[in-house]
Amino acid sequence: MLDSAMAALASLADPSLLIMLLIGTVAGLIMGLIPGLGGTGAVAILLPITFGMEPPQALALLIGALAVVHTSDTVSAVLLGAPGSASASVTMLDGYSMAKKGQAARALTLAFLSSMAGGIIGAVGLTLAIPLARPLVLSFASPELFMLTVLGVALAAVLSRGNIIKGVSAGLLGLVLGMVGTSPTTAEERFTFGSLFLGDGLSLVAVALGIFGLAEIASRASQRRGQKETITLGGGWGQGIREWLSHWTQVIRGALIGIWAGVLPGVGATAGTWLAYGQAVATAKDKRQFGKGDPRGIVGPESANNSVEAGDLIPTLLFGIPGGVPSAMLLGMLLTYGIQPGPSIITEHLDLMYLIVWSFAIASILGALFCFLSVKQLAKLTKVPFAVLAAGLVAVMLLGSFQEGGQLGDLWIMVILGVFGWLLKSTGFPRAPFLIGFVLAIPLERYYFLTDSLYEGFDWMARPGVLVFLAILVLPMIWAFIKFIRARRKTNLDDGHRDEQPEDDEAPLKNSTWSLAASGIFALAFAAALISSAGFSPEARLVPQLVSISGLVFSGILLFIEIRTRLRARTDKAGWTLDAKFALKTFVWMTGFLALTAVLGYLVAVMIFIPAFLLIVARARLKVAVIYTGVLYVVLLALPSLLPIDLPQGWLNTLV
Repeated sequence: MLDSAMAALASLADPSLLIMLLIGTVAGLIMGLIPGLGGTGAVAILLPITFGMEPPQALALLIGALAVVHTSDTVSAVLLGAPGSASASVTMLDGYSMAKKGQAARALTLAFLSSMAGGIIGAVGLTLAIPLARPLVLSFASPELFMLTVLGVALAAVLSRGNIIKGVSAGLLGLVLGMVGTSPTTAEERFTFGSLFLGDGLSLVAVALGIFGLAEIASRASQRRGQKETITLGGGWGQGIREWLSHWTQVIRGALIGIWAGVLPGVGATAGTWLAYGQAVATAKDKRQFGKGDPRGIVGPESANNSVEAGDLIPTLLFGIPGGVPSAMLLGMLLTYGIQPGPSIITEHLDLMYLIVWSFAIASILGALFCFLSVKQLAKLTKVPFAVLAAGLVAVMLLGSFQEGGQLGDLWIMVILGVFGWLLKSTGFPRAPFLIGFVLAIPLERYYFLTDSLYEGFDWMARPGVLVFLAILVLPMIWAFIKFIRARRKTNLDDGHRDEQPEDDEAPLKNSTWSLAASGIFALAFAAALISSAGFSPEARLVPQLVSISGLVFSGILLFIEIRTRLRARTDKAGWTLDAKFALKTFVWMTGFLALTAVLGYLVAVMIFIPAFLLIVARARLKVAVIYTGVLYVVLLALPSLLPIDLPQGWLNTLV
């Protein structure tokens, strides 16, 4: 194992690997500043660039971005009080308070150093996990691997924020969508409706960018103004370094909490940072300064912020269970290269495992260094209105989605799923289980049929490993059910307020007509899948029917709850909010951009869409629109000569 680790370190002397690592690090830092993108957007946008690369270069690019995305999202949280991601909102409590006192440099020093240390400790944790977990992983057979895939979807649904029934329904629908295309057991086509385009299944990049990227843009595109309040960096760099050294125990504790939060599927960086903040408060003798500029309120959460991404990679690489959405996409990339996480990656690709470890550690150091050197320039980007950024992001995301299959159909799928992703987010459905289910659909089915063919009946369920995984699967569900019963009892203590529920800023349309419609869409989708699967062969329809029936049960429960809520509600919650209208208008703009691309070609569509969107939607100045469009056009024109990227050609281009 030491030989593999040293060989992986030596391979980083390859200039192509170092360049990819640097590009990934810079891209991750920039995307971390943009609200709503984070690690999901960074990996999804960079993933298409990896097609055609060798696995080491592709991994260096993606790991570089993933390792630092939580380093830069602190900049806007500290300087503007507007965190670049949900997890950075914890740092905002004490960091923004320091900045308002003229101590922004001190807060950023604490944050950058803690992020760097958290990334390094996370890489060490991943390193230690390899020899510790290796005997266990190598003992796994198909029954354990099947249970692990089930566990990955179930835990992501149970442990993610929001309603457990909504989480399970989203995970099951992701499984159904992942089964579109050729069956891994019988090689017959399923859910394609005679379409050659759907025969190869749906593009992972299109699904991820639609559900998360375009949905986030539509949710935030109404933000036409930047931050007006200006906070200077001030001094305190040296004081920040001294304070960071004095709180080294908080750094280690925060990083360990982050690793643990990453290992648990569906928990993620937001929960990890809040847990780290909670332990910092709980172990402090003097708690009065927390929330007012206490350095301990920055050090712990920031170290957890970065280590959680390394923790995510432990179950992803060793067991094939994505710990979060970015690692789910990384898993999808590995599968396209024929690299199967689990026993095979340890026996056949151990050098790639250690390459990931080294890349994560080096990128964490480079990310902190770049932030120190360029914090003034990075801060300027946070003042740009999101509506202005949205125009370029739409163009980049659509171009990225085109790279995997080279078909315009992927772009239409992406926009359709973007609308669906916005509906999920706005009505309180967790989206992480959906994408994790999509990624794990084919491995789940493949391992099930291997298990079914090798064992008589349900004898495989008596294996010790399977029993352990069953216990891990059932216990969180029991705990979630107990919490639900307790919450109901507590609510019923006051009959006068039992119908009142707290507002959810991330789900403004929860308990509205939109929420009822979303539940209906789930039920219809599962019913359609069940009916369509009746025409498949017995082997090809078994798993789709099991998933569809389970989905019908959960979506039926959801429909019942939604209808009962409508009947009991004294006043119906408004459905057509201003944000909903603006989001749907944004999707209309995206559809127009796609139509222009299909007819005129990508570059011409960009020249029309970008200035129109900036002037009409973002209400930017004419000078800004002209410069923005010109720079983007030149970059896109030069891109195919620098990277393995193809630009979509329109109907007129083919005629000419």
